[in-house]
Formats: sequence, structure tokens, C-alpha cells
Amino acid sequence: MSRIEAYFKAIKVDGEKAFIPFLMAGDPDLGITEELVLAAEKNGAGIIELGIPYGSSLADGPTIQKAAQRSLVHKTNLQSIFKLVKNIREKSQLPLVLMGYYNSVYRYGVKSFVQDCEDSGIDGVIIPDLPLGSDHELRKARNNLDIIMLVSPNTTEDRIKEIVENASGFIYAVSRSGVTGTREELSSEIEEQVSLIKGLRDVPVAVGFGISKPEHVKQVHSYADGAIVGSAIVNKIEENLKLLPEREDEFVETIGKFIRYLSKV
Repeated sequence: MSRIEAYFKAIKVDGEKAFIPFLMAGDPDLGITEELVLAAEKNGAGIIELGIPYGSSLADGPTIQKAAQRSLVHKTNLQSIFKLVKNIREKSQLPLVLMGYYNSVYRYGVKSFVQDCEDSGIDGVIIPDLPLGSDHELRKARNNLDIIMLVSPNTTEDRIKEIVENASGFIYAVSRSGVTGTREELSSEIEEQVSLIKGLRDVPVAVGFGISKPEHVKQVHSYADGAIVGSAIVNKIEENLKLLPEREDEFVETIGKFIRYLSKV
């Protein structure tokens, strides 16, 4: 049983729901990313998504794109991210998921990528531009790495059935079409889609894209197993960069408090 599967089983017994923050690895640098992961765990995170910075991320809005650029200034790459994860694993067993684009994986080498994910302590991967049916090499290389797939409002029912049959870890339900970014209101369509998935198989479903305040998290928790928050947290990081480098502890504490504000609904 993977850490992700074990986590969702445990919170289901306790009647709880998952809060899943997204952090761009290396934003503002890898050392602080490690501190932010540990602070997030203390403040309500159940799983953390670590973004792989990429120069032309078409699915991301300006907030995540800027975070990727800040990370790339420090030459963050997969090797340095795997080293970061090994450091985190000395202090935490929190489930960790890598999220990035297939070009990063392809250039690294699919087999090497999977091996280093599993060796370093990564529990799952989300590769938005590698759809089911094109991921044979990735699936063949893995032992216990969860391949987390996305469904969107445009995904057909037949395609959802295929995804559900092949899902591991959890399913990432995209709350709306378009790129990442905060929104004032969430789409009502996603609730119907989560219900459809749950009717096909008892697999955890986490909803992301546009979730930016506690009310959104509470709304998502009423019908899904987890809520994913990315741009709102990355925005908070950007807003507080002025604290660095002199007030690093205050910076980490500020982001931790914001995560607690979002997660404790």
C-alpha cells in the first residue's frame, strides 16, 4: 500500500478530508522549499504537490509561471529536487507528489525518472500532458509509484471510465477548463463529475484549479475527498518575498499560517 493510499484510508476512517497544497520546488529556493513543506505539514497539509519548474507551462496561469521562473533562476532541476525530497524524508513521511510536464521527464529519461522518484521517496506523479494511453513506458517502469490522472469538465464519460479503471493514488478533478489561477466562485459541474467517478469506483478524488479561500475548501470537502490549492499559496509566497533573506523564519511562518487558514475549515 502506498503512502497516498494509506493516508486516504486513514482519514476516511476518521471522517476527515485532505488538504493538498501545491508548492513550486525551488521557489524561492530549495532550502526554503524544504522548510515550507515541513511548515505545511504542521499546519494541516495531508499531501503536498511539488511542482517541477518548466519554462513554458501552457496549463499554468501567470502566478505559477512566475514561480517557475523564480525557481529556474536558481537552476532547479530534477536532480536537485530528488535531493530535496531525500532531505525531507529524513524528517517527514508526508505523502509527496511531483507535478510537471512530460518534456522534463523525457529529457531525464523515463526509467531513470521513475527509479529516482521511488528511491528518493516520491509517492506519486502528475503529468498533465501525458494522457492515459500514452503513458505505457511510465507505467511499465514503476513499482509502487502512483500515477495520478486528471479529469476535466470536458472529459467524456467513456474516458472517465477508462481513467477510473487505471487510477492509483487519487484522481485529480479539474474544477474548470483553462489555466491555473484563483477564482471567486467554483463551477457546480465538478460536483456532478465527482459523483460520477464515485459511482464507478471507490477511489479518492481531489479537486483543484481555482480554489483560493476557506469557503472553497469547505465546499469541495462536502463532496470530494480532498481540496488542492496552488495559486493562492504561490501568490502569498510572492507577496512575502520582501521578507527574504533577513526574515526567513517570519516568511516561513507567514506561509504556514496561510495554509492553516485555508485548511482548518
